[in-house]
Amino acid sequence: MKRREFIGLVGGAAAWPAAARAQQLGKVYRIGVFSAGSPPLTTAFTALPDALRALGWIDGQNILLENRFADNRLERLPELAAELVRLKVDIIVTYGTLAPLAAKQATSTIPIVMCDAGDPVGSGLVVSLARPGGNVTGLSLMSPDLAPKRLQMLKELLPALSRVAVLWNAANPYPARVYKETEIAAKSLGIEVDSIQVRGAADFDDAFNLLMKRRPDALIAVEDPLTGAHGQQIADFAVKSQLPSMYGLRAYADRGGLITYGPSLVELRRRAAGYVDQIIKGAKPADMPIQQPTKLELIINLKTAKALDLTVPPSLIARADELIE
Repeated sequence: MKRREFIGLVGGAAAWPAAARAQQLGKVYRIGVFSAGSPPLTTAFTALPDALRALGWIDGQNILLENRFADNRLERLPELAAELVRLKVDIIVTYGTLAPLAAKQATSTIPIVMCDAGDPVGSGLVVSLARPGGNVTGLSLMSPDLAPKRLQMLKELLPALSRVAVLWNAANPYPARVYKETEIAAKSLGIEVDSIQVRGAADFDDAFNLLMKRRPDALIAVEDPLTGAHGQQIADFAVKSQLPSMYGLRAYADRGGLITYGPSLVELRRRAAGYVDQIIKGAKPADMPIQQPTKLELIINLKTAKALDLTVPPSLIARADELIE
C-alpha cells in the first residue's frame, strides 16, 4: 500500500462515527425510545440516557438510542412501533401507557421496558405485577391511595371543598383508572365529581367552557401525554379562572400549576435504565416483576397561590418536597 493511501486510511478512521468505532470493539445495542407524546423539555427526558450512561451504556458508543415520539397523534403509534421493529432494535423503552400498548401489538419477542405505564395490568400490558410474563416489564406510574391523598390535600387547602372537576384524556386507559379511583374516594369524603373529558388538542376549548359553566371548587388534571402537552394552557386557564388546581407530576407546577402530588418521573426513568442493563446482560422480561413508585413528590407553587389569593396551610407547607416562590 502506498504511504499516501495508508495515511488517508488512518485519517479517515479517526473521523468514523463513534458507534462505528465501538462496533469494532463489541456489539452496539440498538434501543428504541418510544412515546405517544412529545420530547419533554425537562430533566425527565434526559434521566434515562443519563442513568444508562452511569451504568456504562453510552449513546453513540455501545448503544444507539432510536427516539420515536408520536406528538399526541395517536394514529401514528402503530407505524412508529412497526418502524422500531423493522430497525431490529434490541429493546424498546416506552414512556406512558399508550406507547407500550402499541409496541406490544407490534412485537411479542423484542423486550419492552415501560418507564411509567399507568395501569399495566388493567390495560392488558402484563398479566400481573409479580409475574408479568411475555416480553413486557418495567415500572408502573400507579401508586396506592394517590387519589384519596390528592383529595385530602385539596380539602386541607380548601376546607369548604364540595365539588371537584377532573380533566382527563378519555383516549388513554390510565386516566380512566385515575378518574374512577378519584370518583370512589370523593364519595367517602362527601365530594361531588364532575368529569371533563378530552381526547385531542381540539377538545380543550370546550373543556374550559364547560368548567366555566359548572364552576367547581377545584380542578384535578390527570397526568397524561395529552394534558402534559397542554399543561401551560391548563395552568393559565386555572389561574385566570381563579380555580385551585391539583396535578400528578411536578412538570405541571413548573408551568404554573398550584399543587402536584405524584411519582417522580426522573426516579422512574432512572430505575428503568436498570431494567435495560439487566436485559442486555441476559435477563428475561417475563421474570422481572413490575415495580411501583417508591418516591412521591409534593410540589407547591406559592406564586400561583398568591395569584389565586390563597393561603397555603402550614401543614401542607411542612410536607412539601419543594416550594416554587
